[in-house]
Amino acid sequence: MSDNLSITLRVRIGAGDAHYGGGLVPGAHILELFGDAATELTIRTDGDEGLLTGYSSVEFTAPVYAGDFLEVTGSIERRGRLRRTIAFEARKVIASRYEESVSSAEVLDSPQVVCRATGASVVPVAKAKAARRSG
Repeated sequence: MSDNLSITLRVRIGAGDAHYGGGLVPGAHILELFGDAATELTIRTDGDEGLLTGYSSVEFTAPVYAGDFLEVTGSIERRGRLRRTIAFEARKVIASRYEESVSSAEVLDSPQVVCRATGASVVPVAKAKAARRSG
């Protein structure tokens, strides 16, 4: 299995995801999406959901609001025996424009990076061995 496997999730941020005034979404919600990306990656590489154990870096670069659409990518950078180092990025591809009207939105000409992170995921020994035998 290639170490540079990458996946992309596209999600709409709903009103229920907002926590702060003006429909602002907490950064923790983006980290939850990164966790979903890590889960898909470890299922694809090892046949197991694995466990996202932590982040070595997280950088929030722009706000996210209810109604925005995000593309979330996860890419395996390094693959050890049990540990996968994953690079994450979330980009806003559609921005809500509720200040114009309650249903306004705009497709962005260029996706806007809203968060980058690097994290680690581990898989059970039995699954890592199985992946090594079949890959």
